[in-house]
Amino acid sequence: MGVEDGVCIVFIPHTTAAVTINENADPSVVHDIVMELNKIIPFNDQYRHSEGNSPAHIKASLVGCSEIVFVESGELVLGTWQGIFFCEFDGPRNRKVHVKVVKT
Repeated sequence: MGVEDGVCIVFIPHTTAAVTINENADPSVVHDIVMELNKIIPFNDQYRHSEGNSPAHIKASLVGCSEIVFVESGELVLGTWQGIFFCEFDGPRNRKVHVKVVKT
């Protein structure tokens, strides 16, 4: 985006999706995270939300709707094994992701 030094903000404008930063080298990490989230927030419980997607709302709230990453020398500053993950908890659906890079 032409920014050498700044910050990159990633925002998910949905209540059943999220964004996180975690290990991107071993795909089993993603599997393990999803497995544990499903244990903590089961698909079937005594939810009252009429659409039936309360687990997705809860997971999205716990994971979060935004991340901020530094930009240095035109590159995102992430740890060696880190990647940015879009988390879909109620899909597949058409989603938007807002990304803004601000020069500092």
